[in-house]
Amino acid sequence: MTPPLVVLVGPPGAGKSTVGALLAERLGAGYRDTDADIEAGAGKPIPEIFIDHGEPHFRDLERQAVRAAVESHPGVLSLGGGAIMDEGTRALLTGLPVVFLDVQLADAVRRVGLDAPRPLLAVNPRQRWRELMEARRPLYTEVARAVVATDSRTPEEVAAAVLDALQLHTSPEAGTPAADAAAPGTPGRKEHP
Repeated sequence: MTPPLVVLVGPPGAGKSTVGALLAERLGAGYRDTDADIEAGAGKPIPEIFIDHGEPHFRDLERQAVRAAVESHPGVLSLGGGAIMDEGTRALLTGLPVVFLDVQLADAVRRVGLDAPRPLLAVNPRQRWRELMEARRPLYTEVARAVVATDSRTPEEVAAAVLDALQLHTSPEAGTPAADAAAPGTPGRKEHP
């Protein structure tokens, strides 16, 4: 099993999908989003999964999607905002090059808005976002090798900060990533919570 070069975690609006795609391009690697994997496997959008089957069913699908991606994707990987709530998922991320993309509410709202259909933000989305972050922030920090603040930064600036934080650089000769920090032990689309 070749581990991912980078695993991005963080709340909706942190920019995981946009930054993940940029990182993959810069590293000459593939990009994978576990929310997209879940939707493809279920044949329906995440809000419909919540409505039709409930949150516990969605979390089971999410757990399976994260495990499959971590075990098979050697590129850049972004996880749904709530994936780190699962203890088994946090254990799976131990030792991997995980980066917590941190964002404050004002920037999250500006980037993706909180009016879009998001199952866990249906009622009073701003207050619910704050509550989710209060519960999740310690878990994001627990699994992360690095924390990169995204507020008032462009996706390109965030991608550069992630590369610096993990000491990942592209090899000019081969055009492939030199994953110094990706080895264990070495220090778009709208997202759904």
